[in-house]
Amino acid sequence: MRLRFSLASLVLLLALAFAGAAQAVKPDEVLQDPALEARARALSEGLRCMVCQNQSIDESDADLARDLRVLVRQRLVAGDTDQQVMDYIVSRYGEFVLLKPRFSLRNALLWGTPVLLLLAGGLFIVLSSRSRRPASDSALSAEEKSALDKMLGD
Repeated sequence: MRLRFSLASLVLLLALAFAGAAQAVKPDEVLQDPALEARARALSEGLRCMVCQNQSIDESDADLARDLRVLVRQRLVAGDTDQQVMDYIVSRYGEFVLLKPRFSLRNALLWGTPVLLLLAGGLFIVLSSRSRRPASDSALSAEEKSALDKMLGD
């Protein structure tokens, strides 16, 4: 009896744990055409919820995510290609809406600047250490040696 209760509790706990990962798409948003719905789901997985920021609009329950899901479906029904839909959403909300940003010169500079600064700093350190000359290790003259011996009492 106790084992049965434990198993039932475990199953319930696992069901609740995975319930949060369920898709947030409401039945009234689903398109009748399965091919268009599959395209909409694929596009929705690549778009960031502007409220949640670390979830796709397909996973988010936020009102803005719902609006974006509906907008994606409207554009697909209107006959837009996947690229046209993404371009439209990006033009309206900016590149931040993409979970995986597009490669551009601006993004390359954003990600490459820290590397360039580290390389420039390393180069500066190497060049400045080379320009410092070590103190000359010349031998003492006879006069200096005798003065030193006199001070040391030898």
